Order: sequence, then C-alpha cells, then structure tokens
Amino acid sequence: MQDHPSDRETFYTLFDTPIGLCGLAWNGRGIVGVQLPEDHASKTRSRIAKRFPGVAEAPPPPPIQAIIADMVALLKGEARDLSGVPLDMEGVPELHRRVFEVARSIPPGRVLTYGEIASRLGVDNARLIGQALGRNPFAIIVPCHRVVAAGGKLGGFSANGGGMTKRRLLSIEGARRGDDPTLFDLIS
Repeated sequence: MQDHPSDRETFYTLFDTPIGLCGLAWNGRGIVGVQLPEDHASKTRSRIAKRFPGVAEAPPPPPIQAIIADMVALLKGEARDLSGVPLDMEGVPELHRRVFEVARSIPPGRVLTYGEIASRLGVDNARLIGQALGRNPFAIIVPCHRVVAAGGKLGGFSANGGGMTKRRLLSIEGARRGDDPTLFDLIS
C-alpha cells in the first residue's frame, strides 16, 4: 500500500462523508480499520487511537485517497465496488474472515440475512454470523450493514447510532431484498 520501513506501522486519516466524519487506518499491507462517525471529530480520533495504539495521523497516499473517494461516492448513493480493497486481516479469526468475504460479495442495494450467510458457509448458527459482523473492523468496505435479520427485520449494528445508522446506510443504497420492495419500506 505505502512504502514504509515496516508493514505494521499504522497511519490514519479522517475524511468527510455524507454520514459524517469517518476515519480510515492503514499499514503497508492494507486497510486495518474503518471508523464510522462519532459525535465529534475528537471522539472519532480517540476511538481510532484506542483501536490502534501508536497510530499516527498522516495525509493519505494516492491508493488510500482512491479508497476514500470510492467510500465517499458509495455513501452518496453512487454504485462503487469496494470488494477489491486490500485488507490486513492479521488477527481476524478464520470464521470472521469467511463471513467478511461473503458480506463483501453483497452488492450495494441488496441484502442477505444472517441465516443465508450461515447457510452459505455451512454454519448452523446464524448468531455466530451476527457476532462476527458485530466485530467487523472494516465497516463500509466489509458492508455489514447489508446483512439483516430474518423476516425483513433490521438486526443489530454496533457502530455509533446503531440501527439508525444501519437504516441510513441501507436507505442511501436503496436496499431491497431481491425484487421485494417491502424491505425498502422497513428500512427507509
């Protein structure tokens, strides 16, 4: 991603989006985390510093600028494919990695249920899928907001704002379940 003496040296930047000031942390191997907006920029910075001890704020190099541009466009409702963004998943449990891979395959405007992801992975417990997504360090890039509960229910969302933030993200994307317009009614 960026030439540094160490692939483990971590940097971050804050950037404006339609949902507020987000943060993006990276190292030489890829993105290590996304921080969705907190109530104030100082809280967003504090959350990043807590998640990534020793992180330094830095201007984003061109590859990171391109990722930020795509994230901002996506949050404006423009179709963007973030599935190719390199992620540093060192320390991410294997099941979580598999869940994140499936979540990354969900295009903007579509959703899957926790149960559907569990079925695709051969896991007999949809709660494990929810737990993995609740620990997603790559929100937006790994679009955990596109995973909903059965029956068109929203399900949980661990970012600041909880369900309201999830509902807003899905609304921006014009989310629907297949050709069923009722999900959009529930989340708009």
